[in-house]
Amino acid sequence: MSGELRPVDARVRALESILVEKGLVDPAALDEIVETYQHRVGPRNGAHVVARAWTDPAYAARLADDATAAVAELGYGGRGGEHLAAVFNSATEHHLVVCTLCSCYPWPVLGLPPVWYKSPAYRSRAVLDPRGVLADFGTELGDDVAIRVHDSTSELRYLVVPQRPAGTDGWSADDLAAIVSRDAMVGTRLVSA
Repeated sequence: MSGELRPVDARVRALESILVEKGLVDPAALDEIVETYQHRVGPRNGAHVVARAWTDPAYAARLADDATAAVAELGYGGRGGEHLAAVFNSATEHHLVVCTLCSCYPWPVLGLPPVWYKSPAYRSRAVLDPRGVLADFGTELGDDVAIRVHDSTSELRYLVVPQRPAGTDGWSADDLAAIVSRDAMVGTRLVSA
């Protein structure tokens, strides 16, 4: 069984073979797309930004002041990341990002948007009932924590810098980045050690 492909993988491979055979897709172009989304854009980039902010107060200040420039310092940028703002969760304030019109999303630091982010249910409920949305993700916040909802647009996209979890003092930036999820950088989940 270890040599067999899962049904979805078999379908993807068959579709790719047909498209290449018919000359509709260049295999090198497909490889480049896969390489881009595996190694150049995606949540690991955002996690690296967050870990740097947690370990370098001067970087965190630059990120708060001009997120686009601070993210570019780490080599991330491009389409969907031209105008970024970073918002920082704290013990008294939690940030949640939504695009109420479509699915504006900071691709260079978070990769492809998840299906739920684009759904009409999330887009409307995040504004009308943010605590309910957070509860759907298993995130419970005290009544003393204010929730700020940010509407991402094509002109301005947001990155949530979650609170650094207790018990992570002395951790390396790589270890910290490993615990930061895409959902935490959208604000739907917390980060735990």
